[in-house]
Amino acid sequence: MTSTGIPTGTPVGTAIDLNADLGEGFGRWQLTDDEQLLSVVTSANVACGFHAGDPSTMRRVCDLAAGRGVRIGAQVSYRDLAGFGRRAMDVPSDELAAEVAYQIGALEVFARAAGARVAYVKPHGALYNRVVRDEEQARAVVDGVRLADATLPVLGLPGSRFLDVAAQAGLPVVTEAFADRAYTDEGTLVPRGREGAVITRPDDVVERSVGLARSGVVTSHSGRDIAVRARSLCLHGDTPGAVDLARRVRARLEEAGVRVEAFV
Repeated sequence: MTSTGIPTGTPVGTAIDLNADLGEGFGRWQLTDDEQLLSVVTSANVACGFHAGDPSTMRRVCDLAAGRGVRIGAQVSYRDLAGFGRRAMDVPSDELAAEVAYQIGALEVFARAAGARVAYVKPHGALYNRVVRDEEQARAVVDGVRLADATLPVLGLPGSRFLDVAAQAGLPVVTEAFADRAYTDEGTLVPRGREGAVITRPDDVVERSVGLARSGVVTSHSGRDIAVRARSLCLHGDTPGAVDLARRVRARLEEAGVRVEAFV
């Protein structure tokens, strides 16, 4: 396997993992249709209580995922329930590392109870975007992952400081792409506050998914074709019509000859 999480000798277009952010509720509030999405995706990024999620929700999602053979991933975040983990925060490195390890450990309890294990780690929201460029915060996240389990793969944006630091630390790294998010010419995500940052037309999302999986190319916000080599494709579970869209994406990928399978 290469450092990008793509098996050696495997060209883009033969296989893709579908991941989705799940368990994003709290108490009586539920944002994602976890049960239906788990019938489509191959990897579940489970909220660990810092941006969303609570013990009952984490346990329920782990039970559902394990029962369907879906890989369980810890979606770690800044401690920001009120802002859904999307607000910029400055957290000291040692504190952030401890909080990352804490979130992974909490999810591991419920994954084991369901007969599975936490299989990978993915940052969420503001933390995800921060570690694309911020090496200090990236290193803190990596330190937290290693504290919890030094064999866990991490999922992130191609070319990010996070994946570079993780690879240097000996963690397996897996690249991902977003079919429903606009890209800059540099291959990063257009900030959500900017117009056009989220792709809303279902047909566009479906076709971008196929393009990313088969050729590793996506059209940027400015209209340029850019290379985004990824082993996993993220489908956001909190968008309107998320379940139907996820089903369309998977069906179209399979029609195009792309195997849909977990990366771990």
